[in-house]
Amino acid sequence: MAPASSPPPICKHDVFPSFHGKDVRTNFLSHVLKELRSKGINSFIDDDMERSKLVGPELTEAIRGSRIAIVLLSRNYASSTWCLNELVEIINCREGFGQKVMPLFYDVDPTDVKKQTGDFGKVFRKTCKGKAKEDIQRWKCALTEVAQITGYHSTNWKTEAKMIEDIATEISNMLNLSAPSSDLDDLVGMESQMARMRPLLQLDSDEVRKMGIWGPPGIGKTTIARSLFNRHSQDFQLSVFIDNIKTKYAIPACSDDYSVKLYLQKQLMSQLTNETFVNISHLGVVKDRLKDKKVLVVLDDADHLVQLEAMAKETSWFGPGSRVIITTQDQRVLKASGINHIHEVNLPSHDEALQMFCMYAFDQSYPKDGFEELACEVMSLVGKLPLGLKVMGSYFRGMSEHYWIEALPRLKTHLDRDGEIARILKFSYDVLNDEDKRLFLHIACFFSGEPVDMVESCLEECFEDVRQGLRVLCEKSLISIEYRDIGMKKLLVQLGRQIMRKESVSEPGKHTFLNDASDIGEVLSDDKASNSNVIGINLEQNEEITSCTSERAFQRLSNLQFLRIHGYGINPLSMNYISRKLKVLICPTFPMSCFPSRFNPEFLVVLRMENSNLEKLWKDIKPLKNLKLMDLSYSFRLKELPDLSTATNLHVLNLTYCSSLVKLPSSIGNAINLRELDLNFCSSLVDLPSSMRNLRKLSNLGLMECSKLEVILDNISLESLENLDLSGCSLLKSNHESSINIQELDPWIGRISNICVLYLMGMKNLVSIPPLPDSILLIDASNCESLERLDWSFRNLCNHLYFPNCFKLNQEARDFIIQSSRYATFPGREVPQCFTYKSYGSFVTVKLNQMPLGKSTKFKACILCADGNEDQLKYLENTSLCCAITSGGNVFIAFNERVIGVMPGHLYTFVVEVETEEVTSTELLFDFDLLNSNSKTCEIKGCGVLQLLEVPLLSFGDDDEDFEPADKEI
Repeated sequence: MAPASSPPPICKHDVFPSFHGKDVRTNFLSHVLKELRSKGINSFIDDDMERSKLVGPELTEAIRGSRIAIVLLSRNYASSTWCLNELVEIINCREGFGQKVMPLFYDVDPTDVKKQTGDFGKVFRKTCKGKAKEDIQRWKCALTEVAQITGYHSTNWKTEAKMIEDIATEISNMLNLSAPSSDLDDLVGMESQMARMRPLLQLDSDEVRKMGIWGPPGIGKTTIARSLFNRHSQDFQLSVFIDNIKTKYAIPACSDDYSVKLYLQKQLMSQLTNETFVNISHLGVVKDRLKDKKVLVVLDDADHLVQLEAMAKETSWFGPGSRVIITTQDQRVLKASGINHIHEVNLPSHDEALQMFCMYAFDQSYPKDGFEELACEVMSLVGKLPLGLKVMGSYFRGMSEHYWIEALPRLKTHLDRDGEIARILKFSYDVLNDEDKRLFLHIACFFSGEPVDMVESCLEECFEDVRQGLRVLCEKSLISIEYRDIGMKKLLVQLGRQIMRKESVSEPGKHTFLNDASDIGEVLSDDKASNSNVIGINLEQNEEITSCTSERAFQRLSNLQFLRIHGYGINPLSMNYISRKLKVLICPTFPMSCFPSRFNPEFLVVLRMENSNLEKLWKDIKPLKNLKLMDLSYSFRLKELPDLSTATNLHVLNLTYCSSLVKLPSSIGNAINLRELDLNFCSSLVDLPSSMRNLRKLSNLGLMECSKLEVILDNISLESLENLDLSGCSLLKSNHESSINIQELDPWIGRISNICVLYLMGMKNLVSIPPLPDSILLIDASNCESLERLDWSFRNLCNHLYFPNCFKLNQEARDFIIQSSRYATFPGREVPQCFTYKSYGSFVTVKLNQMPLGKSTKFKACILCADGNEDQLKYLENTSLCCAITSGGNVFIAFNERVIGVMPGHLYTFVVEVETEEVTSTELLFDFDLLNSNSKTCEIKGCGVLQLLEVPLLSFGDDDEDFEPADKEI
């Protein structure tokens, strides 16, 4: 048999017929070939070929060079060793190259062919007399194999004419399906998609594998699946691409599962075998027919579990090496079907999106001269969604620059002018239940881009289960959750807002949400109408209400709960009459110095007034029991905070760059649920109130550049604190200290038992750091120029220790940094002695005493950056530190991490973990490199490697053999 890995031959013929001449050449076969010619199908004809017992090179080439082999099995077919040898070669091509084979049983029973019985068997046995056992066995295997392939049996047709017509039609269809396609190969970004899927597909494995392609509507799932199918379908015995299952095979509401599954199996088998009439009497048919076949099945746009259960429930239904690909926007369908190999389709990069758009708009991969900015502007409106790029690119194709400029303002509010995008996207919305539809509209109209916690808090009383609803929308790819923020594609946002606006086009006051500036202006300037339907107003950035709004503009919006004002034109005094039901108020650049006196924040959950002119919020004590987030950052004029006695549920307080703020109210101690307190760059802040000792849930405290802060807290334990930033706090001292330039941190820091991150950047007079708890994961002491000592030790490895420009560190501190970190940076002039293998330059050879055991082996590596100048530093940001290892001729990347800033004259140490299976030799070549997008790199002066034989944690004590210094110094 031909090996499966053999490359497929170049096809010269459409069809190769194998037949016994005396039986069929002048009658049945001649009519078949004539019908094929009438359909433009090219068949190999051997009229002039000399017959011999063996299949010669010319005939072998003809068989291999044909897309389909027809085996016309007649009564005397087995009388010819020529025919039998042809058949063996055909079966080899089927198994080796995936050649299509169609058996035609002409006046013979397939069972007789399979078992070599009956008249067919008698003829075969006569032929076998005197032949070699090996030849006989090959013939038997080939006959058995071909008899099991679905084909045509002459007894099933009333007339030969009809049979021949059906044969020609099926061959034509098979050729159409098997014709190699490259129409999707050149699509932008397709190669990177294919590369990402290869590890999931494992096409070289005989395992039967199911894989999902998941993503939002319009992102290109079907296109990716189609490209994959076109590339690989010829590698399978049978293949089928069933497209648009959700629409074509919609499941009726009242149908029973069994009937639906029978129907879907019938569709699968019909398309897979190219048979129009397929009888499916039970659900075991697929398994019975396909269990020994290598098949490729693509189920496109599935949206119900029953679809997968009907057509691809078990991997045991298919033969070795089979692959089942399912595209869907509903991740739950994949999970429920037990599919663990899932390829998530993400938005293209900016460059890829621009190329996609330009291909549709200009028929080239870059903008035409003069259209560069216009193309980027349209692309930003679409949000890089491939469907939108296609529709908008096609819309602008051939249009003049003047037309583009005129059309852009209209597109900002009515992007999908012909409704083509909405028709596709709205399918996803329509299948939601009413509760989830309402949640989708809330997010599209107001909450896209907001933190999950905020959304859950604001909507918990509006929905039965907000968290479950968000999970449904996420699984259906209608939203995404990244870094705890809710994301929604721009086109989906616009779809939601269009749906909302259609509630009442002529009366915006009947809308639930208002997003259009003209609608907002109309509602707020109408002094008479009742607008109780409106619960949310979102005035986008740079939008302006041109109509005049009065002080009582909000008085008639009695149910207003969500208000975001990024634009202009709303009277700030209208806050006096805003609904007491208000839960979210987002109003950057608020112009007033204080809120109007009647403002009632009783139900307020979120208050964001960044970059405002506020000097104080309000005068009296206000009810703040529901408030969870207060953000007054960049309010440079803010001098005082209100009384926070009632803010017992406040979680986040952001006062970054409130540079006029002198103190915090003692009532902040009542905010017992406060998690994050950001006081970075509060340059007038002198001290912190002692009541802060009550903030036992505080996990993040930012005090960066609080340059006048003298005392933090003494003799207290902030038990939940995880992140503490003291960078630039040069005047810090304990209550009992009198020095104005801190040289030592107060020991209380060591008693913060859960602290994970400590920032000390720019504390230029700091000489030592006191003992710290084992919970520390990161310390950044950049530019602590006087730092000499580290008076602490860890039982566990600290993830990151940054000490750039700390030139006075003593040797004990430097050794400790190497020992205690997974990744570290500090000044140095030579590779430390502790590294067993050292070398000048960027590569070093490591010789292992024995092949590693276990799953992985760890090394501590080090590079020394050559000295440089200040001009060089600006090119070295966002550099990647890469380590490639060569073992036995194989090269693999063992470490590749981004370095925030490469510092000339500094050492970088890091742990490199190597999978044992990658190590094929006891000699390893470590090659280090610093890669930068500006093509500027810092020279690596030297490098070192130390093998960590003790996997859990290396001990760097004097008695540790792994920490012995090398003889050669650098």
